[in-house]
Amino acid sequence: MWKEEKIKAFRRTLLAWYDANKRDLPWRVDRNAYHVLVSELMLQQTQVQTVIPYYQRFITQMPTVQALADAPEAQVMKAWEGLGYYSRARNLQKAAKQLIRDYGGVWPHTVQELQQLAGIGPYTAGAIASIAFDQVEPAIDGNAFRVFARLFCIPDDIAQPKTRAVFDRLIRQVIDPKRPGDFNQAIMDLGASYMSAKDPDPKHSPVAAFDASWQTGRVLDFPVKTKKKRPKPVPYYAIAVHSPAGYLFVQRPSTGMLANLWMFPLVARSQLEPDTVAQAALALQARVGTEVALQDPGLPLVKHTFTHQQWQMTLLVAEAPAFALDYVPGRWVQLDDLAAIAIPTVQKKLLKGLPV
Repeated sequence: MWKEEKIKAFRRTLLAWYDANKRDLPWRVDRNAYHVLVSELMLQQTQVQTVIPYYQRFITQMPTVQALADAPEAQVMKAWEGLGYYSRARNLQKAAKQLIRDYGGVWPHTVQELQQLAGIGPYTAGAIASIAFDQVEPAIDGNAFRVFARLFCIPDDIAQPKTRAVFDRLIRQVIDPKRPGDFNQAIMDLGASYMSAKDPDPKHSPVAAFDASWQTGRVLDFPVKTKKKRPKPVPYYAIAVHSPAGYLFVQRPSTGMLANLWMFPLVARSQLEPDTVAQAALALQARVGTEVALQDPGLPLVKHTFTHQQWQMTLLVAEAPAFALDYVPGRWVQLDDLAAIAIPTVQKKLLKGLPV
C-alpha cells in the first residue's frame, strides 16, 4: 500500500485531471439520487453513448421517483425498449415504489439501506451514496477493478466474488474523503479512457506515475479474470403469422427472460419429436386454438445472444385469417403500430428477417 503522502498526491492528480476533462454526461448536471440510479442501472451491460438518448427520454417521461412509481409498467418497458436486460427496468420501478411506500419518498443515505431497494447492489449503492450524499464509499465496477488492478498489480481474480473485498479495503484507503463522488466518477472516466480494457494509453495517462503495471510493462496482464463459459445455444422456431389484422404477437410470461414483452410465438425445437415444421405447426395450433399452415421460406437463421444463452431462431411464416385469440395472451399488430407495445431487440431482429 502507498504511503499517505503518495495517496494525497494521487488524489490531487486524479481530481485535477477530472475537473479539467470530465465527460459531459446528462446525469452529471446535478447530484440527484434518482438521476444517478437511472443512469447506473442503464449503464449496466450498456455503453455510455448508447445510454444517453435512452436516459434523456426516460427522464423526460418519468422525471421523478413518484412519476416512475405511478407509471404503467407498459410505459416503463416501452421507454426501456432496446436497452435489453429488462429486469433492470422492472427493478428500477420496484425501487421507486419502495421509496414511496417504505421511505415516504425520502432517500436513504447509507449503502446498507440503499441495498434494500430492488436492483441495487454494492456498486450502485456506492455510486448513489458517494455521488448524491457525499458518503465515503467505493463504487467498484469494471472500471474500478481495472484501474486499481493496474495501479497496484493486484493478482486476485476479479471473477471471484471474494475479490471484491480485496479491492474494497484498498480503495477505502485511497478514496478522497472530501470528494468521494467525484473521485469515483474520475475512476470511471479513467477506466473508460487511458486505462480502458482495449487499446489503453498508459503512457499519457494522468496517473502514469502511480501505475505499477505501466512501470513494469504488464498493463494488459491486469485485471486477472477467468473467462466466462460460452453461451449455450438454444434452438427455436419463431413463427410470423400474418393476417389482414396484422402480425400475431404474444406476450411472454410475467417471470423469466423478457418477461411481459411482446414477440412472435416461439416454439422450442428441443421439445419437438420429430423436429420438423409440421410439428412446429401442431405446437402452435395447441397454443392458439386454431390450425395455421406454416411455410419454411428458407430464411437465414436469426441469432441473439444473452448472457448465458444464444437463441438460434428458424423463422417460419404463415398467412391466416384474423382468428380470435381466445387461447393465448396475444394481439394482432400492424407493423405501423409497433410503438404501442414493448418489444425486445431479439424481436426487432426477427422483423428484419421477414421476407420483403
